Amino acid sequence: MARLMRPLLLILALLAAIPAQAAVTVTFWSHELGNSFPHAFITLRGVPDAGGAPVDLNYGFTAKSLSPAILMGTVKGRLDVARPAYMDGSDAQFTVVLDDARYAAMLRLVAAWDEKTGDARYNLNKRNCVHFVQAAARVAGLTAVEFPGLMKRPRSFLQAVAAANPGAVTLVRQHGKAYRAALPPLSPGATPAAPLPAPAR
Repeated sequence: MARLMRPLLLILALLAAIPAQAAVTVTFWSHELGNSFPHAFITLRGVPDAGGAPVDLNYGFTAKSLSPAILMGTVKGRLDVARPAYMDGSDAQFTVVLDDARYAAMLRLVAAWDEKTGDARYNLNKRNCVHFVQAAARVAGLTAVEFPGLMKRPRSFLQAVAAANPGAVTLVRQHGKAYRAALPPLSPGATPAAPLPAPAR
């Protein structure tokens, strides 16, 4: 009997770590070394409190071209949208539920880092993917996000942020494939990508 209960308890624990999609939830992700560089990114998923179409978005920030130039200083950057297979090979670290004001602020942040609507300069030491998710964490309302020694270590940075903000985040720490498979379905017509609003002046 105990053996039969273990899979059920595992499923229940996973579902408990996934917030209901009644509001927009931001999930913070890390991707470790493999056939690509370490990376950090966010997903936005759910339905705004005010109603409207459900959203299912993801954003990261990276150099526009991976070359030795990124070791020399500032280069052109761009927003990066992860493909499902890439997300499946990444790790969901924690979530924060956003009210509509913070969701709108998150979209403004994305626009501010976009090459078409904002400042897309990339600097490995001062403005990389970890700096992007750090800014997103601030927008989500997290206050302890300063970890200077971890700004090139996505997983370690996000785990440090989660530990420093108890009660403000929901820990996930699940492999991406399992996390995505357990997400509740969104209604048809979820927004796969949204027009980016103009950055705040």
